[in-house]
Amino acid sequence: MSDISHITAFLACPTPDEWMQWALANEALLLIDHANCEKKAAATAMNLMYRYVDKTDLLKKMSQLAREELLHFEQVVGLMVEKAIEYEHLSPSRYASSLRAHIRTHEPAKLVDTLIVGAFVEARSCERFAAIAPLLDAKTGRFYRSLLRSESRHFEDYLELARLYDGSDLADRIAFFAAEEARLVTSTDTAFRFHSGIPEH
Repeated sequence: MSDISHITAFLACPTPDEWMQWALANEALLLIDHANCEKKAAATAMNLMYRYVDKTDLLKKMSQLAREELLHFEQVVGLMVEKAIEYEHLSPSRYASSLRAHIRTHEPAKLVDTLIVGAFVEARSCERFAAIAPLLDAKTGRFYRSLLRSESRHFEDYLELARLYDGSDLADRIAFFAAEEARLVTSTDTAFRFHSGIPEH
C-alpha cells in the first residue's frame, strides 16, 4: 500500500470509527456516492480550467486530474454493475459545500482557497480509501488501495498550485480549513455519504 503519512499529517483528525462502521453497513451507498464524488471531482477540475485559462500550470494539472477522476468514475460504475448495485441520484453531503462556504470572494484569494479546499477533499478521500480498504471484500479493497497513489498526487497538485498562486506558506488558511474539515467529519449527519460525519445516535 502507498505511504500516506503526509496525508494523515495534513488532516487534523482521522476518520472516526463510527463512520467506518456506518460505511460497512451501507456498501451500496458507499459505492454510489463514491461514483458521484469522482464525477464531481472531474467537474471541479474542468470548471477551474474554464475559469482560469491564463494559468498554464493549473491547466496542465487539472486536465490530468479530470481524466483520472473520470477513469475512476468508470471503474466504480463497473464495480457497481458487478455487484448489481443500481446507480441512483443521491443528495450531496454538507461536506464540500460547507468547506466552500468559507472561500474568499476576491482574487487571487478565491483561487487559493478553492485549491486548498480541493486539497482537503482529496486528502480525506485518500485517508478513507486506505482506512476502509482492509475491511471490504478482496476486490473492492484492492480497487480502493489502487486509488491511493493518484488521490495522493491530486492532493499534492492542489496544494502545490495553491502555494504557487499565493506566494506564502498558507499556514493560517490551511489551519483554518483543517479545523473546519475536522469539525465536519466528527459531527453528526442524518444520511450516510462518502464524506459524511458520524451517524446520529
